[in-house]
Amino acid sequence: FANFNDVASCVLLLSLSWRTSEALPVPAPSPGTGGQCADFYKMLLLNISKALDSIYLSDGIQSEKIEMRNTGETVLACAPTLTQNLGCVTQRNSSFSESECLKNIKKDLLYYHEAIASYLTGPLKNGPEEIRLLSPIVEITKNLTEVCLSCNFFFKIETLRLQVWGNESYNNRLEMNKMMKGFHIRAITINRAIGYISSGDHRK
Repeated sequence: FANFNDVASCVLLLSLSWRTSEALPVPAPSPGTGGQCADFYKMLLLNISKALDSIYLSDGIQSEKIEMRNTGETVLACAPTLTQNLGCVTQRNSSFSESECLKNIKKDLLYYHEAIASYLTGPLKNGPEEIRLLSPIVEITKNLTEVCLSCNFFFKIETLRLQVWGNESYNNRLEMNKMMKGFHIRAITINRAIGYISSGDHRK
């Protein structure tokens, strides 16, 4: 576990080191990264932020801890070659791999899709409100994995080590609160990565 603000700051520092193309022709976006798919990634981050701002997921919870999905390597796989060390970022020596980045993004999205969908089938203290907040995230992650990234990679769900929910709504909500904070940070990384891929900088 880590402090939410510290990890978020680290991710934002990483994003500032990523180059953006300026005054150059922008190539056609890679499959699954442009058009409506680009909007889905932005909507995902907005809906996660909305859920975290709601009192219904934090009702009675004082914890500032976050839980990051540690079986993926999205941050490393989606980081372009860095020109400087920012303290919390490990400099990469290898070139950027678009396919490896998208593969890890899809793996993350599948994990969170299944975890949140299964959470909604369990005991909920604020049932209608939690369903209203989290159902759009389930739908967006479904669209991203089944439409935008459908042809990129295939994974067996059982290999993702999914979150297992218990029978106590408070404990489940506590774990969901920590998981959503981690998902928020991961969604920032994903949006930055999709923007980088769409810019075409990695093809120069």
